[in-house]
Amino acid sequence: MKIILRQDFDILGKAGDIVSVKDGYARNYLIPKLIGMPSTAANMKRLEEEQKLKQRRRDKDKIQAEGLAKEMESISITASVTVGEEDKVFGSVTAQAIADLLKEKGYDIDKRKIILEEPIKALGVYNVGIKLHPDVESKIRVWVVKE
Repeated sequence: MKIILRQDFDILGKAGDIVSVKDGYARNYLIPKLIGMPSTAANMKRLEEEQKLKQRRRDKDKIQAEGLAKEMESISITASVTVGEEDKVFGSVTAQAIADLLKEKGYDIDKRKIILEEPIKALGVYNVGIKLHPDVESKIRVWVVKE
């Protein structure tokens, strides 16, 4: 039986591929779990329409992310940390701390989208990357100052 994959499936292929599988596998597993659908002309047209809608959604999300990226380029946030002798920082500035500071400015950014190779452990000015979309990345300036 030939089926059209509705989603990526490691064993068989990517979404939109037409693959040939045994009848029982298709009827009892792939079709009920919405992984695939029978390969008919109507289902091919349906799949094309779904892919067009997904592409429009991705394009819209990318445009919004690009606008937000331009806006965020001008953002500068200040993280106040406690320091000891010789300006040694107690603790560090993490992605969660940066996300909290951005939330105070009105930007709701998930901490997993903030690109920090390791937490900031010294005073200074840092450019921190933020991945807003798979294709769009922005940088903000983080000032780490003593209290």
